[in-house]
Amino acid sequence: MSSIILASQSPRRQELIARITEDFEVIVAEEPTELPSDVKPEETPVFLASYKAGSVAVNHRDRIVIGADTVVLVDDKVLGKPKDQADAERMLRLLSGRKHTVITGCCIICDSRWLTFSSKTQVEFYELSDREIAEYIATGEPFDKAGAYGIQGQGSLLVKGIEGDYFNVMGLPVARLKRELEHFTGE
Repeated sequence: MSSIILASQSPRRQELIARITEDFEVIVAEEPTELPSDVKPEETPVFLASYKAGSVAVNHRDRIVIGADTVVLVDDKVLGKPKDQADAERMLRLLSGRKHTVITGCCIICDSRWLTFSSKTQVEFYELSDREIAEYIATGEPFDKAGAYGIQGQGSLLVKGIEGDYFNVMGLPVARLKRELEHFTGE
């Protein structure tokens, strides 16, 4: 049995946490059906990460549980994963030619101790043509990603530049998480 549980089914997060430790297990977390109305857009990823980690930690109190969630924030609106093709197209049009903020919230739990933090990265998109949007959607890549794009895949062709942690945009700020884990465990 590994000492760390990643409360995420995301293959990208699994790939990234393996850079910190290979001693982890994945247990898929519960997702909330809806957010409480008092959760501000920029607080959404930490709320969701805490919910995920907490839903797993309740059955694994003696192990370190890590939850994470990533959102794209533009015009003070949260863009999660698109519901369908039309939603992905709407999101990509909204991001076209603009900067937006990617926020990943993280939660680390062991016993009754909790540590939460978030990491922000600014991403700027090129102006996207209808053809570029249609071609990208046709790849199928946008449908399981916040903001309808994956910077590590074909979505990289849409990105003009970033300010901040690239891995945060992929879904896990690994360098910061490593340091927060070390602080949390006293190592």
